[in-house]
Amino acid sequence: MQVKKKKKKTLNVYFLLGRYIPPHLRNKDASKNGIYENKDGGWNSVVNRDAYTSFGGRSDRGKSAFFNDRGACSRGRYERGGFGGGTGGNSRWVEESRDEEDWSKPLPPNERLEQELFSASNTGINFEKYDDIPVEATGTNSPGHIESFHDVDMGEIIMGNITLIRYTRPTPVQKYAIPIIKAKRDLMACAQTGSGKTAAFLLPVLSQIYTDGPGEALQATKENGKYVRRKQFPISLVLAPTRELALQIYDEARKFSYRSRVRPCVVYGGADIGQQIRELERGCHLLVATPGRLVDMMERGKIGLDYCKYLVLDEADRMLDMGFEPQIRRIVEQDTMPPKGARQTMMFSATFPKEIQILARDFLEEYIFLAVGRVGSTSENITQKVVWVEENDKRSFLLDLLNATGKDSLTLVFVETKKGADALEDFLYREGYACTSIHGDRSQRDREEALHQFRSGRCPIMVATAVAARGLDISNVKHVINFDLPSDIEEYVHRIGRTGRVGNLGLATSFYNDKNSNITKDLLDILVEAKQEVPSWLENLAYEHQHKSTNRGRPKRFSGGFGARDYRQMAGGGNVFANRGARNTGGHGGSRGFGGGRRVSNERLSHDHRFI
Repeated sequence: MQVKKKKKKTLNVYFLLGRYIPPHLRNKDASKNGIYENKDGGWNSVVNRDAYTSFGGRSDRGKSAFFNDRGACSRGRYERGGFGGGTGGNSRWVEESRDEEDWSKPLPPNERLEQELFSASNTGINFEKYDDIPVEATGTNSPGHIESFHDVDMGEIIMGNITLIRYTRPTPVQKYAIPIIKAKRDLMACAQTGSGKTAAFLLPVLSQIYTDGPGEALQATKENGKYVRRKQFPISLVLAPTRELALQIYDEARKFSYRSRVRPCVVYGGADIGQQIRELERGCHLLVATPGRLVDMMERGKIGLDYCKYLVLDEADRMLDMGFEPQIRRIVEQDTMPPKGARQTMMFSATFPKEIQILARDFLEEYIFLAVGRVGSTSENITQKVVWVEENDKRSFLLDLLNATGKDSLTLVFVETKKGADALEDFLYREGYACTSIHGDRSQRDREEALHQFRSGRCPIMVATAVAARGLDISNVKHVINFDLPSDIEEYVHRIGRTGRVGNLGLATSFYNDKNSNITKDLLDILVEAKQEVPSWLENLAYEHQHKSTNRGRPKRFSGGFGARDYRQMAGGGNVFANRGARNTGGHGGSRGFGGGRRVSNERLSHDHRFI
């Protein structure tokens, strides 16, 4: 009997210069599949971005097995090993083959991913008015600002992505922050959310990573010259106080790392930690994290900060308050992160009280303080209204506002308590409104679903506690309603910043009554500086409160439209240069409600203005 010999496959086509080619791409036209091409008689690998989603940082969300429509990882058939990524499989061939290549050179484009990342618009009709916003930079030898993205060398990858995202000119915070960060200076930047802070730190940080390459962080992930996935050593760490803000920063990082070798990752509490670990094991160069989940990952030995060159704290004033300070110190001071001076540290927030500035000195070295005028101070993008509404009348007044706003506009309603958020959502639902809610007691899945329904317009009304006030970039929010006014003015600034973002117009309406007397004077200051109509009753209440207060004569908290001033400057130190837009700090009075009236006397108010 004749024995059939088994046909031996030849591997010379499938392994070119040690690079593995998946079966479904073999024997295809090289120019179409993008895996290899013939140059000068030799074969050079050109990585196919659709195939190797694990390398280069991203896979298509929503349409692929890796990401759902809000940026969180979803389980799929390529999750473990095999083709396309995971914790093992063929992606290792690509990673090892690309280790020593030039990180400053862009990888081949991916049209499908490009469409997904850059299809949304970024600026509104009033974007040009951002040039009128005043800016002050305080500190020794502060670099000069730029007027165009082309004024500073950020490399081919960044400039290509700036074009794709349709940024035509930098916002004020970007004009000053980008050259400061590129000069390797520590930075404390005070600019309202919606003014471009995220891009202000991501652009220069990623630009430096592309220029410098992975350095020692890459070697730390190897044993005997081979890549191992047990522990990741990110080059840059961005800390955020909430899960939603962390996901938002991560989404922006995906855009600016498109066509690069930098792989951004995000970890946050309330989600499956096993899935996040698997994503980390695929490689992580830029990590966005909430403090609690990051500490957990460090204690599990999944993340090491030994080679972290760039540390960013977004919404830093909240990050350093009594709730977050111990975790921040654990991450920054009690582990393996390089000390200040050896790393570059950047802090961003819309408000920086003096107490937080003093605390922040522990993390910064010879820093520049950047104060950018609040959005709405000179551009008047946000129209602020304060109306007197008794506690028992709030719900009926809210219904009147919602009916006047229109069904197509997104409306964000802020309340003080979680119980109040649930109760108000139930009330609106019974009244026939499509609404949702978000607060700290809701699960991460519920919070993400609520945000998705709100962004998509399926539920154009969202009731929220302070968890949604910080950092969330929700496009097309036309109206913010303070159903309950917050107890401090910093929270008010963050809340109204949810509308009027990046050049779009917005309206903020606040319900005021006797329960809000503690915020009266600061609220009046905000309205005057922003050239808003000031009800006469609010002016009278502020005048009465001023004479009753034992703190009479304190300087103003927000000076000249800024969310904070450098306390070092107030003490007489530091150098200042400024780009000031002309401002009229007058306001208009009115009766209870939306009415007009007489102009507020700035001279009478000046003795009560508070400087930090």
